[in-house]
Amino acid sequence: MPDPKVLLEDKPGKRVLLLGNEAIARGALEAGISVVTTYPGTPASEIGDTVSAIAPKAGVYMEYSVNEIVAVEVAGGAANCGVRALSAMKHVGLNVAADALMTLAYTGVRGGMVVVAADDPECYSSQNEQDSRLYALLSNLPCLEPSNPQEAKDMVVSSVEISEKLELPVILRTTTRVSHVRAPVAFGKLVKPNLRGEFVRDAKRLVMVPANSRPRHDVLLQRVEKAKEIAEASPYNRITRKGRDKAYGVISSSSAYNYAVEALKLLSLDVDVLKLGMTHPLPEEMIGRFLREHDKVIVVEELEPYLEFHVRALAKDQAPKTEIYGKIGRPYFPRSGELTPRLVLKGLSTITGRKTPASFEDLDRQYAEVVRELPPRPPILCAGCPHRASFYILRKVAGDKAIYPTDIGCYALGFAPPLRVGDILVCMGSGVGVAQGVSKTTGAPTIAIIGDSTFFHAGVPRLLNAVYNKHRIVVAVLDNLTTAMTGHQPHPGTGMTGMQTATDKIAVEKVAEGCGVKLVKVVNPFDFREAEKTLKEALAFPETSLIVFRAPCALLLLREKKQKGLEIMPFKVNEKCTNCLACIRLLGCPAITLTENKAVFINEGLCAGCGLCAYVCPYRAIELAKPSHGR
Repeated sequence: MPDPKVLLEDKPGKRVLLLGNEAIARGALEAGISVVTTYPGTPASEIGDTVSAIAPKAGVYMEYSVNEIVAVEVAGGAANCGVRALSAMKHVGLNVAADALMTLAYTGVRGGMVVVAADDPECYSSQNEQDSRLYALLSNLPCLEPSNPQEAKDMVVSSVEISEKLELPVILRTTTRVSHVRAPVAFGKLVKPNLRGEFVRDAKRLVMVPANSRPRHDVLLQRVEKAKEIAEASPYNRITRKGRDKAYGVISSSSAYNYAVEALKLLSLDVDVLKLGMTHPLPEEMIGRFLREHDKVIVVEELEPYLEFHVRALAKDQAPKTEIYGKIGRPYFPRSGELTPRLVLKGLSTITGRKTPASFEDLDRQYAEVVRELPPRPPILCAGCPHRASFYILRKVAGDKAIYPTDIGCYALGFAPPLRVGDILVCMGSGVGVAQGVSKTTGAPTIAIIGDSTFFHAGVPRLLNAVYNKHRIVVAVLDNLTTAMTGHQPHPGTGMTGMQTATDKIAVEKVAEGCGVKLVKVVNPFDFREAEKTLKEALAFPETSLIVFRAPCALLLLREKKQKGLEIMPFKVNEKCTNCLACIRLLGCPAITLTENKAVFINEGLCAGCGLCAYVCPYRAIELAKPSHGR
């Protein structure tokens, strides 16, 4: 991240290299947004993190909300007091927030409100790759799609303007390649935030009982009609005229537009391109004219054929002779996964009959050769991760007899060999909910895995349900004292807020006791024998029980030791080693490897000194590399 001070500079025209998400944070400052809320989730995490770093000096209120629906509700409350607000989340977070967002479309807002939804084509860090544009269609809310960091920043400002003109929240939909690409961004002028709002009572507008919501739906539909006029005039919807080959035209949006432009250049295709930056509501008149001007129109977009459905519907009435190519019928472009210039090139080549350039095919061969030589690098728990110790305890005590519904977080990686803890994963908090159905229908020992941040996000209602219905499950809360997977953001258990101020710590165990759980235990997973004893007790309990396996994230611990000048005490393999490979077979720690001679070796540069390998070694062949000096 650039120096936060740079983002606070009021120097219009200054160009700074920014991540797409950082550009959105800068856009919030240029839009005069005063309230920013989020629940961290890749690929959206850096939006909240960037704002958090500058919020106190910027005069902006920022919070890491406990989940996405709360984040949208807080932002919606502020916006209905006339204060400009932004709420950021990943695409699956929009599912959580949808309940509030659908009705905020009815109540409307008085101050500008932007909801950033970051989609993740190819599932780089997600359990699905849904298309958030369909939420715009479902909710009747305007949607803008940037294709680069500059547009990401500018569209935040435009979204606020549209929001206040229509008195509706506006969805800003990004993708991984927009959120995580770096590019030069030209600054605009900063707008001073205003945190002071006023709530004006208007029950017919704001209290959504059926008698009020029915007429508000009609108001929403009227505003959608006004939004169509905005879409027709939007500078983000534009046609690039090439003026040569009029037989073909291309319609595209978001990061797919970049691939389309590159592929057209490689194929030497001089065709008109309609770039859509406001994708709901669509500029139907502009699209209709574009269709009538071309014999064949190719739609290039990622994930769902959202644009193509609308283009085909418009073509039926406005340009029935124009042929449409995309994903429907014969799929020239994949409906799943992330697009690439290569995939777009292949699709365009098939449609137009143009041959792929030989230079590009040579590049493909070179790339394939390099990839073959690269060693596989699957995601894995860090060396010294406390979750590895927790999983080892779970496997040792409960083994294959237990079923392990798991959850979203670093600990989701526990499903992989050799740990093999994680049998079903659905969504945030679902480990606790699914466990109840599994336990009730199988009678098998059932251990629900959930993290500390996820527990606060979505675990509490599920835990209440388990207690209320007397489900016999063990809830294992793997508490590493942070939201580790998305970048160590704070949560209610950390004692820190998004404004970088101290607050009361909310203990998982106290919440569990408040929910009525009768057996609640806290244990350090590196206190191996005590952890085993505690788990056995919980498994024998006839009702819902909860164990907090608490130890700090290894990365935080290593960082703290370095800051304090404390030495990290790694382990080594001694002469007692028989090469039984128990440490490798049971743990899968990245610090433990085999040498060329097939001997067990601990990389002291990676070892975090947790001691789990020494505990599992049956021959006591692993010891501290240096004297402990009272370690």
